[in-house]
Formats: sequence, structure tokens, C-alpha cells
Amino acid sequence: RVDWDKERRAGRFRRRRPGAMPIPPVDTLVKYESPIMITTTKDARIPKSTKKSALAESAKNPSATASAKQTEDILNAILPPREFEDSSALWVQRVNSAPATRMDVITLQERLDKLLNERQARETGICPVREELYAQCFDELIRQVTVNCAERGLLLLRVRDELRMSIMAYQTLYESSVAFGMRKALQTEQGKSEMAETIETQAQKIADLERREAEWRAKCEAIETREAERRAREETKHAEDIAFLNRANKQLKQQLDKFLQEPPAAAKK
Repeated sequence: RVDWDKERRAGRFRRRRPGAMPIPPVDTLVKYESPIMITTTKDARIPKSTKKSALAESAKNPSATASAKQTEDILNAILPPREFEDSSALWVQRVNSAPATRMDVITLQERLDKLLNERQARETGICPVREELYAQCFDELIRQVTVNCAERGLLLLRVRDELRMSIMAYQTLYESSVAFGMRKALQTEQGKSEMAETIETQAQKIADLERREAEWRAKCEAIETREAERRAREETKHAEDIAFLNRANKQLKQQLDKFLQEPPAAAKK
């Protein structure tokens, strides 16, 4: 038996015999009926015998036919038929409306585990493959429940849609937060470069000011040294002047005392 999953992933399909039923393009866990050809390339139409047999069955049991029709309409609304075409016709494949048995549920679980293993789905974390397979499994469970009780199936449909909307909202929020984080990171990088340029400019200014400070400090030290030398010279000169004036004053005092102590006769002569 050909493994169609491997063939489909590899992009290879077997040639079908003319008039044979085509192979659905995508495999899924949802149980579908056999494909039905609805149009052909030329004037061929669906055989009238099929329509006549369907009208005959509806005439025999109208209530059962109406209930089955309603169930099929609900199933088609929940899980729309999928269409695909080949080189000669357009085909439609609707979901199966047959009630599910316990063996169908066990088979579904086995197929789910098999596909998870074959497609190498991750057991934890975010995995698109695991998400897709579990979504198909949930759709199949909705189909099985809808066949037995349409109201319960519609309620499960509401639950499924609410879960999908919540996941989409979380995904949108995650994407927006990632975009916001990227913008902030870019702004931070841009601000970092601008800050680095500002730091470099300020460092150059600081170096220039330090150089000027050193120059002015050297000038101040030279002025202080020169003024100290000038002050020392002035103090020395001042001390010499004071000493000279003290000696002159002493000599004048001695001459005055001597002049005052001379006798009057000498003064009269």
C-alpha cells in the first residue's frame, strides 16, 4: 500500500486510471465521504440515475430524509465541503454524516498519535504541526457529536470558534508586543549611539578644559613665585632702609646730646 502522506510531502502522485476516483489533495483527520464529480470539461453531467434514486428514497421516508438533510446542512455549515479538480473534472468531498462508533473514536486516537509521530510534532511549546492535527481532531469530534445531536455540535462549534478567536487575539497581541519590543530595541540602539557620541564630545570638552586648567594653574604658580620674590626683595630693602634710618637717627641724637652738653663759655666764644 502506498503511503500517500510521504508521496504528497515529496510532491509525487501516482497516475490514476481514466475514470477512476481522484485522490484528495490533503489528508485530514476529519472523516469525509467519497469525492463526487460535479462538472466535467465538456457537456457531461452527473448521471440522472443518482438523482432519481435520491428522489425515490425521499419519497419513501420524508421525515428521515428531512432530518438527515438538516444534519447534512449543519455539518456542511460547520465543516464546509472541500473542492479540488484534476485535468478533466471538478470534484466535491463532503463530511461523512454516518454516526460514529467506539471503534471510530479509537481509530481517530490511533491516527492522531501516528500523525504526530510521523510529522515529528513537538510535545511541548508552540508547534504549528501539533496545533493543526489537534484542530482536525477537534473538528472530527464535532462532526461525530453533531451527527448524534445537532444542538450539542453547534455548542461545540461555538466553543471552537471562541478558542480560535482567543488564540488569534493572543497571537495578535504577541505580534504587536514583539513589534513594540523591536521598535524599542531600535530606539535604544539609536539612543545608545547618540549617547556615545555625546559622551565622546563631552570627554573632548573635559580634556580641553583640563588642559586649559593646567595652563592657568601654571600661570598662577609663576605669578605667585614672581610676587613672592618681589615681596622678599621689597621686605629686604625696607629692612635696610629702616636700619639706615635708625643709624642716622642715633647719630643725630648723639650729636644733639653732645651739642647740648658743651659749656656756655665755649658757646660765647
